[in-house]
Amino acid sequence: SFLNQEPTTVLTLIISNHPDPIINTMATDGETINLMSKEGDPFPVELEVAKMSELVKTMMEGDGDDDDEEVTEIPLPNVKSQILTKVIEFCQHYKGDPMNEIEKPLKSSEMSEVVQRWYADFVNVEQPVLFELILAANYMDIKPLLDLTCATVASMIKGKTPEEIRRTFNITNDFSPEEEAQVREENKWCEEA
Repeated sequence: SFLNQEPTTVLTLIISNHPDPIINTMATDGETINLMSKEGDPFPVELEVAKMSELVKTMMEGDGDDDDEEVTEIPLPNVKSQILTKVIEFCQHYKGDPMNEIEKPLKSSEMSEVVQRWYADFVNVEQPVLFELILAANYMDIKPLLDLTCATVASMIKGKTPEEIRRTFNITNDFSPEEEAQVREENKWCEEA
């Protein structure tokens, strides 16, 4: 009977049959690995989810010597706990509901018109968090996350003048008026397109 099962078995049944794909991918019957953040915090993650990272996949394959030593934790010294939490959230969601391919060039500066709502909301974060997500996605080699975060930055630039882009990203203009005029002249073809 259902009530005579071990608590972990019952939890696994409930989670794996849950209609929400995020919760569904949290089923505990799969093998897990600990991803270790910069701060040394362990994040237990299902192997299938963790292997979305090419870095993790490569590190799990090890150095090729057949010592049968199973890898149980992967150090990620370049990824802070706060960011690793977001990366794992992305990967878990992606496993249950993959993101639409991002069309290039972007068809809109509104991310909700480029990808599903969940993904657009996911990258609706403060700039420092967005930039750290880009660095983490690049370091961990998670292509869909890198595509999403870079497309978000591209959407922030789309249709803006250089001055507006500088304001958006708090970039100081270090060109003299003469240098700026020269760059504009050399790149006039960009504005004509």
